[in-house]
Amino acid sequence: MINKMPLENFLVIDIETVSEAKDFTQLDEAWQQLWADKNRFSIPVDVTPAEYYPQRAGVMAEFAKVVCISLGYFKKDGAAYTFRVKSIAGHDEKILLQQFITTIQQFEAANNKWSFTGHNIKEFDLPFLCRRMLINGIPIPENLDFQNMKPWETNIVDTFQYWRFGDYKHYTALKLLAAALKVPSPKDDIDGSMVGEVYWKENNLERIVTYCGKDVVTVANIILRFKGLPLLKEEQIVIVP
Repeated sequence: MINKMPLENFLVIDIETVSEAKDFTQLDEAWQQLWADKNRFSIPVDVTPAEYYPQRAGVMAEFAKVVCISLGYFKKDGAAYTFRVKSIAGHDEKILLQQFITTIQQFEAANNKWSFTGHNIKEFDLPFLCRRMLINGIPIPENLDFQNMKPWETNIVDTFQYWRFGDYKHYTALKLLAAALKVPSPKDDIDGSMVGEVYWKENNLERIVTYCGKDVVTVANIILRFKGLPLLKEEQIVIVP
């Protein structure tokens, strides 16, 4: 599928999520109990539910929120391509999700053959977005309503799934896949496990936006590697306001 798709049809996506509350004590008693019930089999014996909250809440849609969505797409400029990256970020998740839907609709109006592209988006990013839309009272748009699509109708290119080659016991993180394919990986001072701390303790959303956008560029280069094409040069990457 990847080899046959034109570059213009890949819409690369990555999201960053954090716990919905700054810490466990800000949850009311009912939600504290729901958290403990949800994780009763996964919390280590020497860790309390309160200590476990900052470690895992940010990846559970019931207890988290989206703070950044970065999207990237290839655009042909003459004989060459540029890769344009746009990030949608903010503290009000509902507004952020509505802006994301509008952006997707604009992209589809220009190209109706596009596919969501990313690393592990089939099992994390896209389901997470859909769950948070429902929680925020936002109807799931048709192009994200995968539950009502047949498997061959879903417009998803997942580099994680592609790299598995049918081996469903195998997990490879984006950073490892990039290294294996000799794709330059961003040398940032944060990783995914630090996003919550950067958001809640440093109040530095811009730092998260930069990190998210660079992951989108990494996925784009992995796509190029899969297709046997040259990797992006720095001057080909355009940050769109």
